[in-house]
Amino acid sequence: MKKRRLGINGPEVSAIGLGCMGMSEFYGASDDIQSKQLIREALKEGVTMLDTADMYGHGHNEMLIAEALKGWSGDVFIATKFGICRKKGSYERTINGRPEYVKSSAEDSLRRLGREVIDLYYIHRVDTAVPIEDTVGAMADLVREGKVRYIGISEASEATIRRAHAVHPLTAVQSEYSLWTRRVEQLTLPVTRELGIGFVAYSPLGRGFLTGAITTMETLDPGDFRKFTPRFQGDNFSHNRRLVQEVEAIAHRRSVTTAQLVLAWLLSKGDDIIPIPGTRHFPYLRDNIDAVDVALTGDEIEAIETAVPVGAVKGERYPEAGMIGIDG
Repeated sequence: MKKRRLGINGPEVSAIGLGCMGMSEFYGASDDIQSKQLIREALKEGVTMLDTADMYGHGHNEMLIAEALKGWSGDVFIATKFGICRKKGSYERTINGRPEYVKSSAEDSLRRLGREVIDLYYIHRVDTAVPIEDTVGAMADLVREGKVRYIGISEASEATIRRAHAVHPLTAVQSEYSLWTRRVEQLTLPVTRELGIGFVAYSPLGRGFLTGAITTMETLDPGDFRKFTPRFQGDNFSHNRRLVQEVEAIAHRRSVTTAQLVLAWLLSKGDDIIPIPGTRHFPYLRDNIDAVDVALTGDEIEAIETAVPVGAVKGERYPEAGMIGIDG
């Protein structure tokens, strides 16, 4: 597995991480035994960065990772998050960035993960009712206390990133970034590069849509939240599917899977970018890992971006409730 440095003040981690969210929630039924086996297989293959959050399965995801790591003595770098508050059985959420909540959430995550320190602790969404300086100040306290190694922020505006970084150096900014979500190229990445902050790209495969595996809505399980996201609905689905078919054709000519092509495209956008595709399936894990060895030519990158131009995708990326806190 190739390595990339996470910002100028961070560690080297695997060039591709593993997003663990879907092992606990949002994408239909999952199997804990299989998920733990998949996490271990990813680690054996050199993936060192595992991404989770306290709200994934209401703590289940952190505990799942803790179980998977029992007996593991190799490298691992765990990133978790706080700030999104939900009630069980509901997708609706509120945001909490109060200092006392930051510290209590960290203690809860440490307990669930069974660890003495959190490698990377993110603000999951920015609480606009609390000065970002107060939220980051509490995170800085956790660093001084030895409970957190590095801090980051997710889906924040450029102004907020600057203000947060002025309180305590950010190691990573995490936002959605893929061939069909490219806002960060013009706005966020220039700021993270100026400040020496690493960039972690979540949903790099467009929640699976960009792999070409989702050809109809019937492909998705009944409890899959993607059924309720605008990009997966009605005419938007048909339009976006036609875009992906163009990418599939390029992948076929290159003799790689569509997922590998899309991840290779993202990796080509800068050595400071670390994608964290999520999966619950071993063949997809293998595909994602092998993408680090796919080197694209300039002509291939141009062909991919011509197939899916900026702004071509139809539909918002979350339901209305999921957009709360975006660009906070």
